[in-house]
Amino acid sequence: MERDETNSSEPKKIDQENVKVIEWEEFEQELARLWSLSSALNDAKERKQSLQKKLESLIQVEADSLNRANELEEMHGKLEARKMVMGDMSIDCKLAAEDAKRQEEQLNAEVRSLLVAGTSLSVTRKQLLELNGLLAGEKGYIRLKNLQKKLRTRQQHMVSQVSLLYPVKISAGPREDRELESFPSSSRLGESGRSKPANQGSLTILGLHLTLPSSTMMSFFTDKKEVQRSATALGYVAHAVSLIASYLKVPLRYPLRLGGSRSHIVDQAPSVEPSLSDSSSNTVLSTNAKHVGFPLYLDGQDTTKAAYAVFLLNKDLEQLLNFIGVKSLGPRHVLANLKELIRTIQSADFIELMS
Repeated sequence: MERDETNSSEPKKIDQENVKVIEWEEFEQELARLWSLSSALNDAKERKQSLQKKLESLIQVEADSLNRANELEEMHGKLEARKMVMGDMSIDCKLAAEDAKRQEEQLNAEVRSLLVAGTSLSVTRKQLLELNGLLAGEKGYIRLKNLQKKLRTRQQHMVSQVSLLYPVKISAGPREDRELESFPSSSRLGESGRSKPANQGSLTILGLHLTLPSSTMMSFFTDKKEVQRSATALGYVAHAVSLIASYLKVPLRYPLRLGGSRSHIVDQAPSVEPSLSDSSSNTVLSTNAKHVGFPLYLDGQDTTKAAYAVFLLNKDLEQLLNFIGVKSLGPRHVLANLKELIRTIQSADFIELMS
């Protein structure tokens, strides 16, 4: 209570100190001035409030505008990103369109090639049907097989004539010659276990023994008659080989020049002979392109050439044996190889073997 009294007494003292004494004559003027000031103050307050409201609304508008500007900027960034994505997608679309166009062109080319291939396939199929018809007809495969069989039969007959013309027999004694019907045959190509051939000296052709010349010794041919008989036998063999090769349509690797007991065989490999040059004494090898003929006889001939001629003749026999699927009996078995050649062609398996 004391505090309240002291507080209430203090304003009274202040008011008493600030109290202005106004005369009555001036009271109306002061009152009017006070009234005008009061009304001005009220107007100022109203203006303040209206300005405050306007400022608040402006601040709110500015804040909204700022938020919208931020949103607009964010949307603009998103739009730019979408534009970049759309640009990339547009480039990808262009590349995909070009790729699709290129693939379409390739497919069109493949379709055209398929159409051409289909047309050619249909033509080929038609030709194949025609060929099948020809093969199944009278002039087809069966007729060809029959013709081949007739040809092999004819070849057998012709070779049998050769065997009658030049019979190869095995000598059983000094006075008896018998034809070897059960002569041990050589093995087929690709088979093992070859039979041991008969001795060359035990075979005869048209009653003549064939004594093979030696390239180092001449003692076997001291008898002129023996030389003549061997040359005649080699002429018989050469003629028989030439006939059989012509019947089988086999070109011999070493052609024969038939002349009876003076026959020759030709080595088609070029010969190499030494020659001396004029400018120096060194020996120069020159190649002679001419084919060399070797004699199948010894009368007045070099034994080396004669032995080589018999070797080449046996090579021709080996060629014919290989043609019909038979192995050779050896390089020095001329009559044995000829006997085996004739026996194989005359056998019943020859037709099936050559079909």
